[in-house]
Amino acid sequence: MSGPVRARCLDITRLASRAGRPLTGVDRVELAYARAIAADDVPAFGLCKTRWGYLLLNTAGLAAFAEDRGDVRRVRSLARWRCTRLGLGRLLRRVLPPGSAYLNVGHSNLTARVCAAVRRVPGSRIGVFIHDLIPLEWPEFQRDGTVERFEAFLVRAVGEADLLITNSDDTAAKLAAHAPDRRGDIVAAHLGVDPLSVSKSETNTGKPYVICVGTIEPRKNHAMLLDVWATLGPDAPELWIVGARGWNNDAVFARLDASPAGVRELGSVSDEEMANLVAGARAMVFPSLAEGFGLPPAEALMLGTPVLCSDLPVLREFLGEFPVYLDPDDSYVWAKEIKRLQAEPASHAGRQGRHSAPFVPPSWADHFKKVLAKT
Repeated sequence: MSGPVRARCLDITRLASRAGRPLTGVDRVELAYARAIAADDVPAFGLCKTRWGYLLLNTAGLAAFAEDRGDVRRVRSLARWRCTRLGLGRLLRRVLPPGSAYLNVGHSNLTARVCAAVRRVPGSRIGVFIHDLIPLEWPEFQRDGTVERFEAFLVRAVGEADLLITNSDDTAAKLAAHAPDRRGDIVAAHLGVDPLSVSKSETNTGKPYVICVGTIEPRKNHAMLLDVWATLGPDAPELWIVGARGWNNDAVFARLDASPAGVRELGSVSDEEMANLVAGARAMVFPSLAEGFGLPPAEALMLGTPVLCSDLPVLREFLGEFPVYLDPDDSYVWAKEIKRLQAEPASHAGRQGRHSAPFVPPSWADHFKKVLAKT
């Protein structure tokens, strides 16, 4: 994208459709973009697709939506303009100034209709966030239809976007290799990591535990952790699993239903509960087989909780030398590390782990300084 941008229009279709549900990583990114774009000096708009057509918010409306994270009904009450599906191009050309940028962060509503409508605005640009290429890299872990939908989305993004945004150099390199003939440039900017807020000083007075955070789906590798805990004795710290049950994981669900010794499944919890649980843990275990970014270990390190995680390039890229990196396919080394943790005094294992200096995560300010300069 070249030249100064005259206005930004963020697609908020995904976030509006998920009102009232726990925020996923993609949701958090879209919400951060809504807040940052609404607060910037450049005029901001928010676009939302509905069953009846499209709603368009002005800067004040986008800021209000970002503040209360409302549903489609809330967006309707905030909308300054609305149109049928066939009228989107006319609406955008009438309202958006020439040189406006349309940003799609949530992988929703990037349709041929929307792209064609944006192009009716003179000098318009399109920016699309690519969070990862996991559906193509690990198709065996995906729900039915996910791979096909992602392939169609990526084809459109690569063909239409003037700028492709990624969350890491690792994702950017994979995207560049996958799409050497893409239309637009690629900018990599680490996601900001918001600190978890601990509401009580004594987070755990019972049996020591380690915590695993993430949807219970095959890519997160809970099966390996259950294998590890099956080999540990009664003196080992418990494994507390936080996250909703996902897909394609019936064998793991059956094992959890059998209440294995030393393992507790907590399901989804609030942000406040999450903060207390992570702060009270002896360590976080994060044995994922693939990640686009990986927020939970960064959040744990910010609270001073040690992290044992998979040795993935993307995690090394922004977590540095703070975690203990382990082979996600080797249950023996994970068991050995848990036993080492078990043998250490809690005061040594906790807070800053092996490091005296605190972990400093990427910030949203740095992310948007990099991205908004190009959009």
